[in-house]
Amino acid sequence: MILIRTGRLDVLVLGALLAMGCAPVDAQNQNATPPAGPGGGLSPVAPPPPPPPVKRSNPLDKITPVSDAMLQNPAEGEWLTWRRTYDDQGFSTLKQITRNNAGNLRVAWSWSLPNGPNEATPLVHDGVLFVHSYGDNVQALDAATGDLLWQYKRQLPKDARTTVKRNIAIYGDKLLIPTSDVHLVALDIKTGQVVWDHEVGDYKQMGMTGGPLVAKGKVMQGTTGRLAGGNFIVALDVRTGAEAWRFRVIPPPGTPAGDSWNGLPLDKRNGGSVWTAGSYDPELNLAYFGIAQTYDTGPLLHPANQPGITNDGLYTDSTVAINPDTGKLVWHFQHQPNDQWDLDWAFERQLIKLPVNGETRTLAVTAGKQAIFDALDARTGQYVFSKDLGLQNVVTAIDPKTGAKTINPKVVPGGTEPFMVCPHPGGAKSWIPSSYNPETKIVYVPLVESCMDLIPVTDGSRPSLSSGVRWTLRARPDSDGNFGRMEAVNLLTKEVVWTQRQRAPQTTGALATAGGVVFSGSLDRWFRAYDDATGKVLWQVRLNDVPSSSPISYNVSGKQYVAMVVGNGGAQAATWPVLTPEIRNPPDHGAAIWVFELP
Repeated sequence: MILIRTGRLDVLVLGALLAMGCAPVDAQNQNATPPAGPGGGLSPVAPPPPPPPVKRSNPLDKITPVSDAMLQNPAEGEWLTWRRTYDDQGFSTLKQITRNNAGNLRVAWSWSLPNGPNEATPLVHDGVLFVHSYGDNVQALDAATGDLLWQYKRQLPKDARTTVKRNIAIYGDKLLIPTSDVHLVALDIKTGQVVWDHEVGDYKQMGMTGGPLVAKGKVMQGTTGRLAGGNFIVALDVRTGAEAWRFRVIPPPGTPAGDSWNGLPLDKRNGGSVWTAGSYDPELNLAYFGIAQTYDTGPLLHPANQPGITNDGLYTDSTVAINPDTGKLVWHFQHQPNDQWDLDWAFERQLIKLPVNGETRTLAVTAGKQAIFDALDARTGQYVFSKDLGLQNVVTAIDPKTGAKTINPKVVPGGTEPFMVCPHPGGAKSWIPSSYNPETKIVYVPLVESCMDLIPVTDGSRPSLSSGVRWTLRARPDSDGNFGRMEAVNLLTKEVVWTQRQRAPQTTGALATAGGVVFSGSLDRWFRAYDDATGKVLWQVRLNDVPSSSPISYNVSGKQYVAMVVGNGGAQAATWPVLTPEIRNPPDHGAAIWVFELP
C-alpha cells in the first residue's frame, strides 16, 4: 500500500500499483529518491556510488521569514511581490545590467514548466525562486542554478476548469497560492507542505486568475466570473487562513452605489471581476483594486428614468480604496460609467509621487483598455489628470476638473449597421503591466494597436454583448501592419518620450531597471531589452514559446539576473494571431522559465 500525499487529501493506493511498475511519488513534494529505471536501479550488494565532487548548499537552509518591513522596503536583489514593491511600479533598482552591456546577455539557466498558458510572475527571496505554473503547480528553484528544491502539485476536482494565475504572494514563512478550485492555500516556504487551505467559493460559479496581495496580516484576493450578484474581494488571516472580511464589488439596491444599476435586482447584476492583485500604501493604510466591467450590458444600455436611479453600474470600471483592517470602502472613482464595449479599467494601480500644484502627492495611476491613464489622489480619490495615448475612439473629451468622460455617440450600440470601435476588447492596454521608473518619472507601457467592428446580431445567435452586438477583430484604419507597441510616457510632463513598434503584438509586462534598460516580450517569441531613454533595441533573444508573464530581475551572490516565464495560450497571446497569420508558434507548447545573466 502506498500513501500519496496531495494538497487536499491523502489517498491510499493498493500495492497493485507496484506490480504495474509504478513507484511511490510524493505528489506534493517531489523530492523522493528517483525511481528505478530500466537499468535495474542501484545494486543492493555493492557500495554506494561516490558522492558528487562538490556539494552545493541549499538556499532553503538559510531562508528567512518575510516581514512587513521587507515587503514595504524590499532589498535590491529581492522580488517579493507581483510588481516587486507594494506600489506596483515594477521597477528594479539593480544596475549591473546597463544599456552599455545589455547586448552581452546570455542564458544562465532554464527550466521546463508544466505546459499551458503560464502567466504568473515568479518571486525571489534569499536565493530561492518560486514559480507558479499551469495546473496549479508551484516549484521552488535555486535562483542561481535552476535546481529543483521542492514542488507542490494541486489535486483538482475532475470537473474543475484549470485557469491561469497571474501572481503568488509571500509572507512570513508562507507562500500564498490561489487555486483553480477557488481555494487559497498557504505553503511552508522551506518544504512546500500545506499549512492551511481555505475554500473561498464555489469553483463552478467563480474563479481566481489574479493573485493575492498581503498587507497588515491579511491576504486579500479578488474573484472573477459571471457570478450573479457580482464578485468579491476576500481577506483571510495570513497566519490561520480564517476569513476576516468580504467586500462585495457590486453593491445591493437601496444603497447609494447600489442604485446605479438601472433598478436591477442584485441577482440580475454580474461581473466586476478582479483580474490582477491590488497595490498598497502603508502610510495611508489603503489597498487599491481595479474592478472590471459587467458582462450583461443590455439592461444598462438605456436609462430607466427613475428618480435616484442611474445606469452607471458601480463599482465596475472603478478604482476602489479599501482599509485592509476592516474591508471597508474608503473611496472609489469610476473611470468609465456604463461600459458598453468590454473596455474595462481593471489593471495595476501604480502609486506614484508627483508634484501637483507645487505639492508632492501620492497618486494612484492606472490605464484601462483604451490606454487612457487616469491619475487620482491616493488619499482621497480626487481626480488629478488624464493622459490619452491616442489609440481609442470612444472618449471624445475628458473634463479637466472631474475626469468625467464624454462618449462618442457613434459608438454606442443600438443601430442596425456595423460600426468600428477602437480598441478591441483585447485592449490597447491590457493586464500585462506597465513599469515606472521613479528616477525619471517615465512609465513604460506595452500596447497593442487594434480595433473591432461591432456587428448587430439579427440571426438569433448569441451576441458578444447583451446589447445585441458581436465584436470582430480588425486593424486600425491607419495601420501599417505593425501591431505591437512599446511606449515611454513622462508622467511629469505628460509627453511621449519614445515609441517603438513592431509587427508582433506585445504579450508580456514591462520591466524597467536602474541600469537604463527596459525588458518586454511579444507574440513572435522575441524577448527584448530596450534603451530606456531612446527605445533602441539593445538585445533580443528568441524563446522556445510565447512569453505571457512579466519579466523580473534579481540578485544572487552579487550577480544580477533577468527571468522570463513562457507558456502560450492565455488571452493576451490567443487574441491576436489572426492579425499576424505568418507568425507560427510551436503547436506543441513548451512552457519554461528562462534566466539570463552577463558573462
